[in-house]
Amino acid sequence: MAKTKSQKSLDKWTKQKWTTASGKKSSETGEVYAPKKTITKLQSTAAGRKKLAAANRKKRLATKQGKQRANHGLHKGKKR
Repeated sequence: MAKTKSQKSLDKWTKQKWTTASGKKSSETGEVYAPKKTITKLQSTAAGRKKLAAANRKKRLATKQGKQRANHGLHKGKKR
């Protein structure tokens, strides 16, 4: 039996190496989790570093407010 579209997407998602920019736990640093490839790409440019810093600020604020998720915008426009 063939996998559904959502099952294929989940397989792709789980194969990615997800981490924070520092490599430490998000609960310790307040940083966003993203695929390592995305973080590396963002850290390579000044605009990317600004975007990552803004996402981390939004994540820390949401965590401080007791929220589990933060709409930080790093994944905006990505097909999932």
